[in-house]
Amino acid sequence: MYKVSIQPQWHLEQADGRQSLPRLVELLARVRDAGTLAEACVQAGLSYRYAWGLLQEGATTFGAPLVKMSRGRGAVLTPLAEKLVWADKRITARLAPMLDSLASELEVELERALCDSGAILRVQASHGFAVETLRDWFTRSLVPIDLKYRSSFEALTTLRVGGCDLAGFHVPLGEFQADALQQYARWLLPTAQQRLIVLATRRQGLMVAPGNPKNLSSLSDLTHEGVRFVNRQAGSGTRLLLDLLLKKQGVNGPDISGFDSSEFTHAAVAAYVASGMADAGVGVEAAAKRFDLGFIPLVNERYFFLCSRDKLKTPALKRVIETLNNPDFRNLVNALPGYDATDCGSVLTVDDAFPEFKALSRTKALRGERLKK
Repeated sequence: MYKVSIQPQWHLEQADGRQSLPRLVELLARVRDAGTLAEACVQAGLSYRYAWGLLQEGATTFGAPLVKMSRGRGAVLTPLAEKLVWADKRITARLAPMLDSLASELEVELERALCDSGAILRVQASHGFAVETLRDWFTRSLVPIDLKYRSSFEALTTLRVGGCDLAGFHVPLGEFQADALQQYARWLLPTAQQRLIVLATRRQGLMVAPGNPKNLSSLSDLTHEGVRFVNRQAGSGTRLLLDLLLKKQGVNGPDISGFDSSEFTHAAVAAYVASGMADAGVGVEAAAKRFDLGFIPLVNERYFFLCSRDKLKTPALKRVIETLNNPDFRNLVNALPGYDATDCGSVLTVDDAFPEFKALSRTKALRGERLKK
């Protein structure tokens, strides 16, 4: 099996047609992390002379310096250079899941063209770091997987029409579970027909700028003047969770500046906040830690894969269950901030996972009968 990697890259074209940025932005990011140009050169595999030339060319292009260097104090990026680095991080965070999906698709096409690999596991799932870990595990194990990142609603809809084998979605624990089930109930079928595979439990919360300069402590604080928010897209499980949380606290979404904005992953929201374009967003703790943001926990939730009961007998699904129960895989998930893999690999009926689902189903059935009458 071949591993396909697709990386985002952007160019700045000058008036004379010359292009700048690709290696320059990489060098700036390494200078930012390393604190010295010499160490950044070692990490990037560049000669000091070539790196210095990149910085000088960049300064000429923008008409302003990109790095401040002083003897004994290393190198510090200028505000302009910081903006370039964070623009690159936002691009990567926004596009990486889509590019990973495309890479997975190309891997599968190559696999089918070069050998008879049998049935290939088809997964559509709400983006998450444990899902990324599963894809990386399968890729390293040379097991073909066709993974597409979709919103929870889109993934479940695709499963219903037979377009995938596993649909990944997440449901909050505690008081919001029943309300969330109201939204997911249309895709959950009687116990005998479906199974839920537990991936992990994870923490969702408010991601805030380092040091929390706006002193945010709750969702109601998002309505304060001068607070900028970045939202998730409609149809995502995180957007559903946010709507439930706001309703409980009596907060009107449109009163929040930036409520109508949307990013498609936790990482993209975190990068948006970290770059200074917003003061807060809602996402998983792992995304906040990856971008050195503050994190205010709001709720724990379980991430599931939904599948047909009959699919559990296939080699592909058996391999998934085996992987999720592997102690080494669980350790990788547990290492993700805010994740807990204690129940990873457990297979449940819908009623076992959600005891209130029977009552919900009866209520829906009664409503249907009343409408018929």
